[in-house]
Amino acid sequence: MEYRTTEELMTKAQEAVGKTFGEIDLKGRLANTKAKGGLGQVIEESFFGYKVNSDTRPDFEELGIELKVTPFKHNKDKSISAKERLVLNIINYMDEVNTTFETSSFWKKNEKILLMFYEWLPNYEPKDFYIYKSILFSYPAADLEIIKQDWQTILEKIRSGKAHEISEGDTNYLGACTKGANKNSLRSQPNSNIPAMQRAFSLKQSYMTALLRKYVDNEELVSFANQSDLKEKSLESLLNDKFSPYIGLTDKEIATTLSVTYNKGSKSFIPSLVSSLLGIKGNSLDKIEEFAKANIQFKTVRLERNGKPKESMSFENIDFHQWTSESWEESFIREKFTSTKFLFVIFEFNETEKKNPNRKLYFRGIKLWNMPLPTIDQEIKQIWEEVNRLINQGLHIEFKKRGKKIEETNNLPKSAFNGVAHIKSKGNNGKDKIVLPNGQTISKQCFWLNRGYVAEII
Repeated sequence: MEYRTTEELMTKAQEAVGKTFGEIDLKGRLANTKAKGGLGQVIEESFFGYKVNSDTRPDFEELGIELKVTPFKHNKDKSISAKERLVLNIINYMDEVNTTFETSSFWKKNEKILLMFYEWLPNYEPKDFYIYKSILFSYPAADLEIIKQDWQTILEKIRSGKAHEISEGDTNYLGACTKGANKNSLRSQPNSNIPAMQRAFSLKQSYMTALLRKYVDNEELVSFANQSDLKEKSLESLLNDKFSPYIGLTDKEIATTLSVTYNKGSKSFIPSLVSSLLGIKGNSLDKIEEFAKANIQFKTVRLERNGKPKESMSFENIDFHQWTSESWEESFIREKFTSTKFLFVIFEFNETEKKNPNRKLYFRGIKLWNMPLPTIDQEIKQIWEEVNRLINQGLHIEFKKRGKKIEETNNLPKSAFNGVAHIKSKGNNGKDKIVLPNGQTISKQCFWLNRGYVAEII
């Protein structure tokens, strides 16, 4: 069926709101529980009345509009987030290198998207999910400038014969996610004999979450960049411009300049400082539009006088049940480092005397960084495999009394394991325990990047 106008199409799309997929499914597609992409195909076939296809043209070609059916979920804190990235079209490496952004497969197919959001609910059958909202989405002008930069970054790797090294962390809003069941899903690439994993253009999960919160929750995000800025400079260059005037000042001097309450012992002090440096009041870094959409996570690095970090860099506590139940390709730790950019805000102490509580802390600059894919699939994978092996075989855990304290030691990978990362607890009191999948009890453990590795990065 053809839709003559955008208004006609959107009127039809609104009719689906509030209906379950079971009510819409006229073809019995949901009876096949193993059908991939089943919910989107239900909408295509049974609601809009066109045949399922893998055409390179938009689904509603006459209007230049692509259809995407995508899930969201409610979190424990009552916020909502996209359940997954929005996968767009497969990248043909051999063809894409011969295009410009305007003639690219991404732009031809996805310039305008009819987004139909449905709520994913645990323990529900897909037939009982329902369409929550339908919107016609066009990229905001500032977003489009960043997406053009992202597309160019992806294309530069393909043109350099490095399609096999593409990581979603390379880009900000537009990603190139793996698309295929396993490592047998390989494609030829130009300027290299190395086969590359099949990938598709995608809008990152963080970007989709920001859209959801805007269109569903009416949440307002605050931006530090505009279209004219982004036409001239990358997001990283704009960040450097914001921070560079303060290089060489102490944290206290910066706080005074920006009228931020100086409280170096407070966890909210540095986030407040960073927000103010970007021209945004408060310490809600997750409300900064570019950070939210690009999944940029902020980390403070404090260097000693010798230029080395004061300590290793900690991340979330490890859920060992999740860790040991996932394949490497779908693991939380791999997803974390392939999809996240980190903004390192770097300070340096001016004295070598570590016991002096009044040592001054000078601002040295920033670095926007994502972990290279070879490091993820080598050193980080080694850690992942070693933890799985140890838990399957049974950890060696010892308790030693030191004065009035009981210290716990184990044989999880230490900092000398491969020079990149290690596993240890954040605290030494050992009171906060968890039960491992093998039944052993251990203090909560955390994933850390070695301070030597962090030193190399910055």
